[in-house]
Amino acid sequence: MTTGNPIFRGCASNKLSGSCAKLDVQDWLEDISNTQNTEDIIEIRFKNTRKDYYSNVNRLNLEVGELVAVEGNPGHDIGMVSLTGDLVLRQMKRHKVTTINGELRKVYRKAKPVDIEKWEAAMKREHETMIKSRQLASDLRLNMKIGDVEYQGDGTKAIFYYIADERVDFRQLIKVLAESFCIRVEMKQIGARQEAGRIGGIGPCGRELCCCAWMSNFSSVNTVAARYQEISMNPQKLAGQCSKLKCCINYEVDCYINEQKDFPPKERIKTEEGEYIYLKSDVFKRIYYYTLDSRGPTGQIAVPVSRVKQIMRMNEKGKVPERLIELADIDVNIEKAIPNYENVVGQDSLTRFDKPKDENRRKKRRPKRRFKSDDKSNENKPKNEDVQRNGQKRRPFGRNKKPRNQRKDGANDKS
Repeated sequence: MTTGNPIFRGCASNKLSGSCAKLDVQDWLEDISNTQNTEDIIEIRFKNTRKDYYSNVNRLNLEVGELVAVEGNPGHDIGMVSLTGDLVLRQMKRHKVTTINGELRKVYRKAKPVDIEKWEAAMKREHETMIKSRQLASDLRLNMKIGDVEYQGDGTKAIFYYIADERVDFRQLIKVLAESFCIRVEMKQIGARQEAGRIGGIGPCGRELCCCAWMSNFSSVNTVAARYQEISMNPQKLAGQCSKLKCCINYEVDCYINEQKDFPPKERIKTEEGEYIYLKSDVFKRIYYYTLDSRGPTGQIAVPVSRVKQIMRMNEKGKVPERLIELADIDVNIEKAIPNYENVVGQDSLTRFDKPKDENRRKKRRPKRRFKSDDKSNENKPKNEDVQRNGQKRRPFGRNKKPRNQRKDGANDKS
């Protein structure tokens, strides 16, 4: 397929492609014969996230990961086969398909060693071209940022990807770039999210960025979706690596909206105990959390949504219930609101060996054994003298060598 060392653009995700395929697709129809894709349309992947679809007019036997020469405008381009079969037709609905006079472009042949050498030489010029093009745009005082450059496989054309907040007149820039690099120039404007997808990275969830892994269409995201899910309004947590709101905020917002259709307004409620303030809610457990004015954020009380509705109807009629929640109205879900974590690795504590040692703790002294003399002749001897038993010399009884009647305190003196 290739000669020499292939150029790797990242980690190897499969044995055939040799590089990590951004926006990669799992072909779940690979074990089914090709019945719908009669024209034998093939998905070709180029640099980063750019993909396009070509017609295999020559009926070449192509597999995923093979380099092919495809029709360009003008000349030819080199790409990698990323998908074949019936699933290609489904993917064409998601991506923009480039056509010429309403027809798909063609696959010429499998890449030859000469084609691959030109392709590798063109890719080595991309970084240098990007740096120099930024300097040229700065000299012309254009309010734009050139984020990436992609050369065509034959080296006769280059695509310049740029970001701009306003409309930019880059006609003069195209002339300067064409004269400087002796190539055909194509300018493509991309957004901040598309740039993040081209660069790639790891999100705060620990997975690859969605815009890099599978997303091809970007829908608008606003803070209303975050409020429905009661996510913290911290801009640093809501923004992704593109400095825009995270796309994943829209993933579950429909479920939250449907669940909260019959929820009461998040207002204060009055009881004989006092006025309770709304703090937060658990949407899927249908629980509101309230607290008294005097307690502040502490002392949170979990109240079912049905009980909150009942109290609000009573307050509208001018009535005040005796308690916030009755014992008979306590829902079982309230007990489940407090997470009960289970020790899956065993009931023993993982930190049972991490107890700090008390260095000041003294070792327990063994009590001293006192021997009673069997010899009656030793009864008249003073207690401070050494006592011998079985031929062994023992220490005197007690710590004080003086007898009790000679101690200073005199408390135990015998008269």
